[in-house]
Amino acid sequence: MNGAENLLRSLHGAGVDVCFANPGTSEMQFVDALDRTRLMHCILGLFEGVVTGAADGYARMARKPAVTLLHLAPGLANAGANLHNARKARTPILNLVGDHARRHLRYEAPLTADVPGTAAVFSDWVRTVRSTETIAGDAMDALAAAWGHPGQISTLIIPADIGWDEGGNMEPAERAAATQPRALDAEMLRRAAASLGPDAVILCGGGVLESPEALKRLSDIGAATGAEVMASGPLRRAERGAGHFELHRIPYPIDDALKVLSRFRRAVLIEALPPVAFFAYPDRPSLLLPGDCDVLPLADFDQDGPAAVAALAEEIGAKPRPLPATAPCEPPASGPMDDAALSTAIAAALPEGAIVVDESLTSANSVAARSTGAPPMSWLAITGGAIGIGIPLATGAAVACRDRPVISLQADGSAMYTLQALWTQAREELNVTTIIFANHGYQILKHELFKVGANPGPEALNMLELNRPELNFVELARGMGVPGRRVSDPRALYETIRNVSAEPGPFLIEVML
Repeated sequence: MNGAENLLRSLHGAGVDVCFANPGTSEMQFVDALDRTRLMHCILGLFEGVVTGAADGYARMARKPAVTLLHLAPGLANAGANLHNARKARTPILNLVGDHARRHLRYEAPLTADVPGTAAVFSDWVRTVRSTETIAGDAMDALAAAWGHPGQISTLIIPADIGWDEGGNMEPAERAAATQPRALDAEMLRRAAASLGPDAVILCGGGVLESPEALKRLSDIGAATGAEVMASGPLRRAERGAGHFELHRIPYPIDDALKVLSRFRRAVLIEALPPVAFFAYPDRPSLLLPGDCDVLPLADFDQDGPAAVAALAEEIGAKPRPLPATAPCEPPASGPMDDAALSTAIAAALPEGAIVVDESLTSANSVAARSTGAPPMSWLAITGGAIGIGIPLATGAAVACRDRPVISLQADGSAMYTLQALWTQAREELNVTTIIFANHGYQILKHELFKVGANPGPEALNMLELNRPELNFVELARGMGVPGRRVSDPRALYETIRNVSAEPGPFLIEVML
């Protein structure tokens, strides 16, 4: 048994059974070990950003990390944008990154680069394996770091010769203990409870939005105190739909966000940071809460958010109350494909148990508001602002939950960053319905251009157009093995989503806007 096989056997014994991979020569010993052991399901991505985005989606839904297999510093750098998103989401991922054999490094071969330095940019934990005797234990340390609370990005760098060498202690290592949540502060709990009232807001993120029980208790707290409850920060995963308490989100446009938050004088944070604008703008503040707002961090990300909600409800004596009834969205009639009709068609068509992946950006703006009465669903969104995560995220979520339909809401510009993920969906026969919003431009960047006070001319606007030539996503999808259809009528969109999401395998719908 060589080092690569020992590492894989150790990870499998610790509960890791999926590997998303885009390997190269320095990882061939792992490719061979994956084949010989058959202990992990290995999923090929045609670009490293697909690999890490899929690992993110998988971990969000499976609630455990997947392994990624990446090639040297250039491959890891290609993976970086979606590792950034996963890091902001605090998603557990374990990257296995090959490096040149130790005796080869001194010759400055073409792919030689600083792998640890590259890893440090996108990782919370980094280690280079030094021997075959330590490889299994190093892997267990990396897994513990990734799987601890909160989740982290771990990167284990493995020189090729350590992977292929035999000898040393080749017994698989046992799983190391992961970090547990830090205890809540009793004094902060008392202060937070005393602060609640009509001019207070509870801002929640992380694990709170994933817990139906925590969401229900937040509803009880809001009803008992008059405090507003809102979702804040990266939306890793939220449980939504009929039977769940729906939290309003802080709007993305800075002026809207400032207006929504202007009335609050106290803010209680539960797995959330003080809300901040995505970017700096002329004559606008960076922090979105009023300057005189008293901010009380009840639970940081390394603490247990749902437990903090339960403790807060008990501290104020909030009694359980029934949630208000929500009605399902009615299907749209035929007509123009304006944003309201587009949102209605999607909200009405969401199937039972859907996983919705949201990288819609500027289109279908009211799907969330219109789907509060839809069947219960899981909602995943872009977390770090690095576009190109939607299609890979949907791919990984579908791998984790093969019995659930995945609906991917996807802007056309950002789709082109990682469109190769469609090929992986076809190869794995995943039930993903990708809805492309074809407005033929980087609309969000057009909005940003005007927000910074620019008076753009034709050349500036031309940089943000995607119409010369016009993209044809149905043909692009077909070339990767995914059937598709163009629609321009909201009723036809509704019926198409209903039909294709009930069938196995991937499908792409290009909505012409």
